[in-house]
Amino acid sequence: MLKKILTNLGFWILAAMVAGIVVGVAMGDCAAMFKPLGDVFIQLIKMLVVPLVAVSIISGAATLGGSRSAGRIGVVSIGYIMLTTLLAVGVAIVAGLIFQPGADLSAESISLLNNQPQTSESVPEMTFWGTIIDMIPANPIEALATGNILQIIIFGLFLGFGIAAIAKEKREKVINGLNYVLEALIWCIGKVMWVAPIGVFGLMADATGTFGFGILVKVANLLWVDLIAVAIMGLLLYPLTVKLISRIPLKEFFRNMVRPQIIAFSTASSMATLPLTMKACDDMGISKQTSGFVVPLGATINMTGNAIYYTLVAMFFAQFYGIELGMGQYIAIAVTSSLGSIGQAGVPGPTLLVVAVLVAAGIPVEGLPLLYALDRIFDMIRTVLNVTGDAACAAVTDRFAKE
Repeated sequence: MLKKILTNLGFWILAAMVAGIVVGVAMGDCAAMFKPLGDVFIQLIKMLVVPLVAVSIISGAATLGGSRSAGRIGVVSIGYIMLTTLLAVGVAIVAGLIFQPGADLSAESISLLNNQPQTSESVPEMTFWGTIIDMIPANPIEALATGNILQIIIFGLFLGFGIAAIAKEKREKVINGLNYVLEALIWCIGKVMWVAPIGVFGLMADATGTFGFGILVKVANLLWVDLIAVAIMGLLLYPLTVKLISRIPLKEFFRNMVRPQIIAFSTASSMATLPLTMKACDDMGISKQTSGFVVPLGATINMTGNAIYYTLVAMFFAQFYGIELGMGQYIAIAVTSSLGSIGQAGVPGPTLLVVAVLVAAGIPVEGLPLLYALDRIFDMIRTVLNVTGDAACAAVTDRFAKE
């Protein structure tokens, strides 16, 4: 039993995460010296993620395009993502109204704003047609070079369906070639994952040492309300859809998702977790053509954790400044949070899209820097929900594909 635990990669990743937190607390800002270890790990993952997504989407679309289930998989997966995103926003609004995370902050908290870095970046413009147009690559090669995942997916879908339209004997040769490349990429990522414990240790030590726990106390209300909303989605609504719609037992679903969730929490990146999420889907018995299409798509546009965060931040600052929100403002928050989460790339880092949500609802943005130092903590939490949603979407979609 002990030998099995010691040879389990998930155990070492979890141990590295705990060790990183301990070292970060003990060393404080000096723990930043371990940051390059995490950067190397993330860079190795990024090196492989773009070709993995491109080849997987093209192969999945080409395979689906030749089957009668192609339209069904597309409609079900995108419909599921849209519905759960709106549900997530609804859960966040209800949680924000019940728990009032920004109502009890003292004036002392405002003084923290002067000590936080200010941003000079412009507010991103969030419009429906702007989002649609930005999804279409003017130059697919440039999209690949810059790692614009959403544009890569759109191009991959077109090319994949184009391959599906050619003669069967030609199509099968191309699909087989793509699958061989996909196997090679998965092998590469499997090897990279063996350095994951070192990378996770560096990321956690740097995050804990840099941010500490002092500032967390000032926004503890927002943190635990966010955790409640995330838990409702991740432990109630997503499992409910898996149990009622898919054929995968909940115990098996959560057992296979442990490792992807650990990596999602430590890296705060849906894209870095993508290979493990796809493997988890394979282990659950989800068909490769479904997971190859749904999971990369979900890692890009299925961001319910982000939708919850954007909504709660808007309500947090409205309560912080004593602003009464009307129905129109709640609608603006819901629409902008949904669009913003769908357009958010699955990589870690502070998001300025929350600024668009605040502006849409007429809420001052001056207080936003208070949360910048904690963005990594929130990012880790919401990424766990995002990857759980990707797997749940694949599980639900696969049932319709097989039928």
